[in-house]
Amino acid sequence: MSQHQDPNAAIWQSGDMAVSWAAEAAERERSHAAPWKLMAALLPFGPDDAFTFADLGAGTGNCARAVLSEFPRSTAILADFSAVMMGAGEEQMRPFEGRYRYVEFDLSKAGAWPDAIPAAVDAVLTSLCVHHLRDERKAELFGEVFARLAPGGWYLNYDPVRPDDEVVTAAWQRAGDRGNPAAAHRREHGTPDEKA
Repeated sequence: MSQHQDPNAAIWQSGDMAVSWAAEAAERERSHAAPWKLMAALLPFGPDDAFTFADLGAGTGNCARAVLSEFPRSTAILADFSAVMMGAGEEQMRPFEGRYRYVEFDLSKAGAWPDAIPAAVDAVLTSLCVHHLRDERKAELFGEVFARLAPGGWYLNYDPVRPDDEVVTAAWQRAGDRGNPAAAHRREHGTPDEKA
């Protein structure tokens, strides 16, 4: 890997890592279902409103499924750059056939939005993906998202953070470990890809 190559890109293009992530989808669904439902509930739409949203870094579509379930007239554009993840997502997205489509999108590249994502969407969601980006790219991405929102559109992000305060870090880890007892072990004994 070159000095300038993003290690996350190599990790998520790795078939092994993507397969591992997809295989753990049921556990993630259990442990993150409440935040995804909250994201859906926070959107300012009524149950009969028709709207389009983009789920960036969608992976297997967990977050998008929460919104599609809550709003039966919504449509989703799921963007990811791992073919393995999108393939696994197609299986899980079958109940929403005709209401979604996957598009390839590498979030780490500035200004690389695919034409398949409209110039204006009603909402953009990110879940458990932005933390993989470098800080400068996060700021660029947030600006790009803002530019893509229709007037009155919403952006919601659910992601872990790394606070500078040790007390806050310990509190977040403690709360996370309650919901996922394997988290502490993974933090200490993760694979090289997970640690990267």
